[in-house]
Amino acid sequence: MTESEHSLEWTVVASDIGPLLLAATRGGLVTVGFHATPAVRERALDRLRSRLGAEPVEAPGSARLAEPIRQLAEYFAGGRRDFALELDWTLVSGFNRQVLRELAIGVPYGTVVNYGELADRAGQPRAAQAVGAAMGANPLPVVVPCHRVVESDGGLGGFGGGLETKRQLLALEGVLPQPLF
Repeated sequence: MTESEHSLEWTVVASDIGPLLLAATRGGLVTVGFHATPAVRERALDRLRSRLGAEPVEAPGSARLAEPIRQLAEYFAGGRRDFALELDWTLVSGFNRQVLRELAIGVPYGTVVNYGELADRAGQPRAAQAVGAAMGANPLPVVVPCHRVVESDGGLGGFGGGLETKRQLLALEGVLPQPLF
């Protein structure tokens, strides 16, 4: 690949769930990172540098990031239910990619699916634990809605952004009641 194909632009944007790190390549949005404090941001950028072989460039006014920023703002304002973004799946492969693609297209706004059901939809009915691992490896949370995957007994399960963030996202989508305070 040429240097231009490897180019990686990033910025941090405010959201209702805290600062989000957004990074994009020429192929599309490649990462959404929660709790993008300076230390978290630097670790995420180091991982991207290593995995993609590109030097991340801070680009808050980037045309490449403008649409993800706009669509995420609409989502948090309650005006967007589906994302229509180019996604770069480079950071995900194999079963994880299969599960995340199924999640992205098959679990709509305001609904949830349990780990076993998602494993079945991905063609591996006994792979509920592997689905959990795929959710934990999701480089595009919110846009690829791993917050919509719950335990079979209705429990929230895990979440890379923390359970409070998962609760907030599910409340935004009307799956859980809004907190009283």
